[in-house]
Amino acid sequence: MAPFHIGALVYDYQVLDVMGPFDLLNSSGKTLLNAMQHYVPIDKKVLSDAPDFVFHHIGETLDPVHLLTSSVTIVPTNTIDDCPELDALLLGGPNPVSFTLSPKYADFIRRHVAAGKLVFTTCTGSFVLAATGALDGRTATINNQEFHWIKKRYPNISWTKEKKWEIDGNIWTGSGAVAGMDMVSHWIKENYGLDVLTQGASGLDYEPRDVDGAFDTVLKQRYDARGKRLPAHVFP
Repeated sequence: MAPFHIGALVYDYQVLDVMGPFDLLNSSGKTLLNAMQHYVPIDKKVLSDAPDFVFHHIGETLDPVHLLTSSVTIVPTNTIDDCPELDALLLGGPNPVSFTLSPKYADFIRRHVAAGKLVFTTCTGSFVLAATGALDGRTATINNQEFHWIKKRYPNISWTKEKKWEIDGNIWTGSGAVAGMDMVSHWIKENYGLDVLTQGASGLDYEPRDVDGAFDTVLKQRYDARGKRLPAHVFP
């Protein structure tokens, strides 16, 4: 299985929008799961099915960028000029009122979408994608607090807040930051199986929700003798 390259454009996004999905992918990847065998037994089939994720933080330059939240500054690993071919692109959410998308970033995003490559957006990351024109005519979601604002700003997009995420072709848009993790959980389950997702999520002690926001439909559920729901994860 070839390595799976995923990148995030570096600008002043909310930290969890990118680091949450990236950490979940990392926890579900072959490298970390192999390392975790030092602490817990991991099924050989899970190790075989788990992908090799390679992460790229892509800037216009390699200069550090101060992110929107939590006083975090990130140093890009690549620039848009030397970034390797990506299998997926993740767009985190900035403050739409103050954010301006650079022409070079906009062109990078448009070319990625036009090539049919996978795009994830989390929170107001769909605003960034909308600003490129690549969402026109598509169905998408956004952090529900910005829903009415974005409908007026970009009326050529079919905005919805009925689900935690929306899939329209190669574009996956998630609502809030944690919903973005739930969305990526669904993608992991679809592409690599429930057991890989369960093992990866257990490393974060995280139980993802489904597209309707329910906790009890994604992972295998456990109940006590009285029928009370127990945590899905079992730690040896």
